[in-house]
Amino acid sequence: MLKRKHYLYLNEFEHSILIKSLVQMKNKLTQQGRFTDCVDDLLMKVIAAPMKRF
Repeated sequence: MLKRKHYLYLNEFEHSILIKSLVQMKNKLTQQGRFTDCVDDLLMKVIAAPMKRF
């Protein structure tokens, strides 16, 4: 079974909101004593993603 790729195009404002939200989610999971591996992976992908200027 092939995995489908999803592309998300964000402007700078949306990009910063997404990063802040993921950091908040990671902090909340850490306070609850839960694993943050999936949030960490997604956060690294969002940060490393190339940005297109419009």
